[in-house]
Amino acid sequence: MNAKRNRHIRIFDTTLRDGEQTPGVTLTIEDKIEIATQLSKLGVDVIEAGSPMSSDGEKKVVKAIAKEKLECEVCALARATKGDIDKAIECDVDLIHLFIPTSPVQMKYAVNLSPNQVLSSTAKMIDYIKKHGLKCEFSPMDATRSNMTFLKKVCKTAETTGANIINIPDTVGIMTPKTTSEFIGEIKSEINIPISIHCHDDFGMAVANSLAAVEAGAQQVHCTVNGLGERAGNASLEEVVMALHMIYKIKTGVNTRLLYSTSRIVSTLTGLFVQANKAIVGENAFAHESGIHTRGVTVKPLTFEPIKPELVGRKRKLVAGKLAGTRGIKAELEEVGIHVNDKQLKEIVKRIKNLGDKGKMVTDADLIAITSAVIGEVIAEEKIVDLYDLAVMTGIKVIPTASVRLVLDGTEYSAAETGVGPVDAALKAIQKLTQNLAKITLNEYRLEAITGGSNAVAEVVIKVEDEKGNIISARAAREDIVMASVEAMINGINKCLIKNRKQGK
Repeated sequence: MNAKRNRHIRIFDTTLRDGEQTPGVTLTIEDKIEIATQLSKLGVDVIEAGSPMSSDGEKKVVKAIAKEKLECEVCALARATKGDIDKAIECDVDLIHLFIPTSPVQMKYAVNLSPNQVLSSTAKMIDYIKKHGLKCEFSPMDATRSNMTFLKKVCKTAETTGANIINIPDTVGIMTPKTTSEFIGEIKSEINIPISIHCHDDFGMAVANSLAAVEAGAQQVHCTVNGLGERAGNASLEEVVMALHMIYKIKTGVNTRLLYSTSRIVSTLTGLFVQANKAIVGENAFAHESGIHTRGVTVKPLTFEPIKPELVGRKRKLVAGKLAGTRGIKAELEEVGIHVNDKQLKEIVKRIKNLGDKGKMVTDADLIAITSAVIGEVIAEEKIVDLYDLAVMTGIKVIPTASVRLVLDGTEYSAAETGVGPVDAALKAIQKLTQNLAKITLNEYRLEAITGGSNAVAEVVIKVEDEKGNIISARAAREDIVMASVEAMINGINKCLIKNRKQGK
């Protein structure tokens, strides 16, 4: 373990090359320079800027990134041909990543070369790169489906000719951690130069396989931000790095506090959103809803968090939902400076759970709206007017009608009214019943949908005025707009009546 603590793993970022090969992703030259600059700040060792041989535009981009004089090596990808290598050299990069297929299926159908031709091209092209004074990273493409005896021969040829590092690509993502470890061990027994690993995520094991390669002695890992890449993508940079730092205690040059901001930049520029439950950078990666979880993390974060969110540029989030606990919701409110008493907190938690039971995701805005409504409500013991029942009817050929049953000073009353809509009808019915207690009129009505969707929590804010000119504000927050409106109105009436009676005394 001490040997591991002293190890340093190089991070080779291929977001701009393999990551851009993600279907649907096209980056402009400005986008690529912005990402490259961020990756340099992040602390990766190598940026694979692109494939100059693919187009004049790509060549221009790679050259522009090389001119940025970043705090890392800039690499260009090239096939084992002089034409490709010349285009890479013209970009003034520090390193050329040379590749050639070595599996039987790819040698025959991808490049139509014999094993001997592959060996010959490997030696000649690496020698050509070295004679131009550049570093060379060599990849036997589809290595993990290659004949091991032949693969060792190709890798040994690359080493003898002057390659600086051998990269082993699991091109179609068929490896497991066990087979990866054994595979790297085989290659390591043959060559003495550093070994790198490049894993694809076709079976969801790119990160695990990359870490297994490190365990077996690999000194560099190819990654992409957010795990971008062809098909199912590549090994996720943020996951590999944090696993190395936190689980293996192995160092990289990456400033982990910039992982989240880097992820967001790449997501924005590529137009590919990160799934909410993705490790490290997903929106839910440090979110807690379950009562036992929120209780634990508010007392001691280590209870349910293997990583401090601040280490990756994140903040802990306590989510309000049907599994939320009292302690978690209280902590979330206090974080934004809202303090409630025990009775109010109990009511807030009850409403949150009710929403969660209906499948509603309760956002921060919902929580604040519900809390504001609860805080502004008249306590049960002081209520003069209370809602007993409400029924509304509306339709294309039906005049909106509302029937309301209220309890006024302990006696039950009912009334029905029509209006331009169900809300208008319900509020008119309430005013009809309460006009004998006080002449209270509705001065202002404001409706706000806190979150999107048909099940959004609606916050209703009203102002009512009594016959003495007292103006009272009240609010309510519910999924049902009519109920929110009625609750706000009754709350406002109660406040007016209570104030008048206190003044009368």
